[in-house]
Amino acid sequence: MSLLTLAIDVGGSSIKSIILRDDGTAASERSQIPTAHPATPDIIVSQLLDLINTQGDYDRIAIGFPSVVENGVTRGAINLHPDWDGFTLAEVLQNKLGKPIRIANDADVQGCGAIAGQGVELVVTLGTGFGSSLFLDGKLLPNLELGQHIFRDRDTYEDCLGQAALDRIGVEVWNIQLAEVIASLYKLFNFDKIYLGGGNSRLVNVDLSSNLSNKIAIVSNDLGLIGGLALWRSSGS
Repeated sequence: MSLLTLAIDVGGSSIKSIILRDDGTAASERSQIPTAHPATPDIIVSQLLDLINTQGDYDRIAIGFPSVVENGVTRGAINLHPDWDGFTLAEVLQNKLGKPIRIANDADVQGCGAIAGQGVELVVTLGTGFGSSLFLDGKLLPNLELGQHIFRDRDTYEDCLGQAALDRIGVEVWNIQLAEVIASLYKLFNFDKIYLGGGNSRLVNVDLSSNLSNKIAIVSNDLGLIGGLALWRSSGS
């Protein structure tokens, strides 16, 4: 029996949702609302419940969330609010909705929708922050938080490529820094493919040497929704 999955992508600037069939085709229109600020757990949970209540029939929920997620518990979400550290999001939503829910890091979810499942594949999401996920032969290596790692001097990857950096330095310099980051990440991971997603991937225009250009793919931000199906497929459900 085909099940309908309500896929939700929580971001620092917007929250998106769609109902998907098992084959990844849409069973509803795509919805999007601005992320409220301050983005405390109470406020975002309220937004999620309001959004979910406007959707049609569905059987289960998959959520991509901008933090490390361990067994449905969020571990920090620096682009939302400090109160997310240790918040039992899956349990709270389960109690209010009565539907099965699975939650994972948003870059992990986007990666599940993007990868080919061969070799070392790195996924980077460029948006409010800098998300990342890493796969080996299709298997997720969880809780990779490159965004908070030092890239150069005292600046992290997120300091160089997050929305605040883009606003400050402009698209041209941002792309120069992105090219430097990709070259650095290649030395670190020797990836077979790097996928660039997130809302700001539309701005990517990097000048890379030929030995890396064939290893780079820009992917649709909608994969942050479609990848939610993998949270259920991984268990055979």
